[in-house]
Amino acid sequence: MSDIRYNLLDDRFVIIAPERLSRPLCNNQSQVKTKMLHCPFCEGNESMTTPEIYALRDASSEANQKGWHNRVIPNLYTAVNVETKNYIKHEGIFQAHNGFGAHEILVDTPDHTLEMHQWSVDTYINWFNTLINRIIDLKDNRELLSLTIFKNSGLIAGASQEHPHTQLIALPVIPTTLFQKYQRFSEHYHHTGHVLLEDMIVQEYQDNRVITENSDFVAFCPYASEYPFEVMIMAKEGLSRLELIDKEELQSLASIVSKVFSSLKNTLGNFDFNLFVSVPPLQKNSQTKLFFDEIDTITRFYIRITPRIYQHAGFEVATQMMINPIDPNEAARRLRG
Repeated sequence: MSDIRYNLLDDRFVIIAPERLSRPLCNNQSQVKTKMLHCPFCEGNESMTTPEIYALRDASSEANQKGWHNRVIPNLYTAVNVETKNYIKHEGIFQAHNGFGAHEILVDTPDHTLEMHQWSVDTYINWFNTLINRIIDLKDNRELLSLTIFKNSGLIAGASQEHPHTQLIALPVIPTTLFQKYQRFSEHYHHTGHVLLEDMIVQEYQDNRVITENSDFVAFCPYASEYPFEVMIMAKEGLSRLELIDKEELQSLASIVSKVFSSLKNTLGNFDFNLFVSVPPLQKNSQTKLFFDEIDTITRFYIRITPRIYQHAGFEVATQMMINPIDPNEAARRLRG
């Protein structure tokens, strides 16, 4: 039997339809990566990229040379540009911001073929520390109001470059979905006295959709998963923003993300995926003033992983309502092993 479930986090519906699991195009396998001779993201090819903004490197190495663990560069094919003047233009009844913003690439590792399920805990820690550096740095620009951190891994997930990398896009506007999400967090807190994301965790425990946990974080397949084997990794309590994480929590986060990717690999084989890291609005303005000062109270940090093993089509595009052919309880059972 199918369900039409409401996604509390994103304020939209999803159809859980196990009957559709056997339809064609429902078991897409990712292509195995092979070493490229002229990959601009590989170590030794630093001259093929734009100059780095930041890098974690060996103490003896120099900028834009070998010896890095990960590095951040401006996206060569940028969607927005931080050097562009920020202004609003009017065209009749229409309005647009000029193409101001930051579009950065974090090259996750020098190793072209190293998938996330193969990363060491130290590699994850380095990755998170570099993300923290970029969040803090971009937040210092008062004209940037929002930051989206995401990974596209594999062609089905929209990746145009094989080498493991993460993208960061900071904008002078707040996407409507982001604003509405934090508005709902605020409303839920003031109505119930509870943090919505913590209430979700309680329900996921009760309904047996938890995959794994440690002292600081829990991983589960959400009740209204929009994608087959979708996983959320969430702080159990307290931690609201990645840049506030302490050393012990960072170790816990790296460990649980590593464990989740190992479970996904063992269950799905090679798979394409998207990954999203939660980042609250960066600045207080006329739009965010209703909740900005209470962000650390009303929300919790989370990571969302969405394997792309099933192709969406016309219905999903027309309605923004996803059809997921895997019941989240079954997905959690398989991922627990």
